[in-house]
Amino acid sequence: MQFFGGSEISPLPPLPTASGNNAHMMYVFNRNGVCLLYREWNRPLRTLNAQQDHKLMFGLLFSLKSLTAKMDPTSVEKGNLGVPQLPGQGCSFHSFRTNTYKLSFMESPSGIKIILVTHPGTGDLRESLKYIYNLYVEYVVKNPLYSPGTPFRSELFDKALDQYVRGLG
Repeated sequence: MQFFGGSEISPLPPLPTASGNNAHMMYVFNRNGVCLLYREWNRPLRTLNAQQDHKLMFGLLFSLKSLTAKMDPTSVEKGNLGVPQLPGQGCSFHSFRTNTYKLSFMESPSGIKIILVTHPGTGDLRESLKYIYNLYVEYVVKNPLYSPGTPFRSELFDKALDQYVRGLG
């Protein structure tokens, strides 16, 4: 079942915007900030331990979501900066780029957050993030042994994810 349009995972994922493995790392968080999965493909420099890294990334997402909601020019009710927004509520962001990386972000209706950090020249990854989310649903959520909201390991998910991410540009 596909949760973002269509009814099944397509046998052919969305086409990458270029060739080569430009993905550096990926995070999957639940709505409470628990890191469910962290994958690394091409990260030449490690500066923090894993727990600090996860907290920093979730804090960045929380702050960016709060800031975009506060600056939303279409919303009359601005709320307080730092107040959590529900998935799909208010203004949202999809990505930002620096001179060394591009961070792409997607939040599902259930509050699952997927973050993919890639080379700065990578194009729009919204469809790719939806495809990765659908892999997560198929291989992790539908597994009867999986306890929702907890970190996971799935060989089938890892294999499908690695195969797909190798083609991202």
